[in-house]
Amino acid sequence: MKFGLETESCHLLFQHRKMDVFAFIKKTWQLGLDGVELNIIPDLNLHPQFGVLDSDQKTYLHRVRETIEKYNLYCEIDTRFCDTESLAPALKIANELGADVVRTYVSSGKFNSQRMAKAPTQLKAIVPLLKKYRIKLALENHEHETSQEIIHIIEAVNSQWVGAHCDIGNSMMAWEDPVEAVKALAPYTYSTHFKDHIVIVHDDTPVVCGVPIGQGSINIDQCFKILLEDSPITHINIENCYPYCANFARPKGTGGMDTFSGAFQIKPPPFAESLIKPLDYYYPHKISSQALAILTQAQLDGLKTSIDALYDLKQKYC
Repeated sequence: MKFGLETESCHLLFQHRKMDVFAFIKKTWQLGLDGVELNIIPDLNLHPQFGVLDSDQKTYLHRVRETIEKYNLYCEIDTRFCDTESLAPALKIANELGADVVRTYVSSGKFNSQRMAKAPTQLKAIVPLLKKYRIKLALENHEHETSQEIIHIIEAVNSQWVGAHCDIGNSMMAWEDPVEAVKALAPYTYSTHFKDHIVIVHDDTPVVCGVPIGQGSINIDQCFKILLEDSPITHINIENCYPYCANFARPKGTGGMDTFSGAFQIKPPPFAESLIKPLDYYYPHKISSQALAILTQAQLDGLKTSIDALYDLKQKYC
């Protein structure tokens, strides 16, 4: 099993121009990992179309590809939405970079039943392009959808070119137990985000909070073992979503859970509220320069913790 790193694991460094894609690729190699997953979704101080990339020009993309190949890393791409207008440019970029998997998701911001209903037809329309590029599309359970909703779309498309992107933590926002979600998605899975979560409270409202792998409430041992035994993947991508918090996106019980127990047990926040409140973790610069500095260092430290935890799992099960 090979391990890769998703650029979200260094989102504060990208947002504040302390890292670009070339530095990220080199950093991934220095950390002893095997691949990169590049997020081409816009964010603070990132390209308005291409996220962590600066351009879709071939000369630029070939420089990125040469750097990836220099360090003998695999490449995957993260994009969003299911319509051809959104996916075609991402697939073109993936083809130029030598990526063989592209992650996408249906909804952004909140659950959208209309987008869900359109997704099978939209994804069927992109299959010829997937065949042309020999790239597989992995549909993610992206904070809003249960595993069964993702599987329903995949089975409706009915193509070997469209499978699942199994994020082992996102099911919690839809009130689905992480282990149960991984069990369901594993046979369909082409790509992953491996992470850890806890539930904490922001102003009396429970929220899902990212923490370094091994420091949260998700049974990462079981999730790793299930992916190893029941999925066709050869790569696992670390998405160290820390510091980060998200609201629950669906009503209690949607994914089968309705109590704050097990993986949903409420725990103390990782940072003092006098420094920053949970839903402000992702953009700490809005709170103070001190918060930004402390959370940036925490992200770097947490990344190392996450990598060590994943290699411990590899040693245990591989």
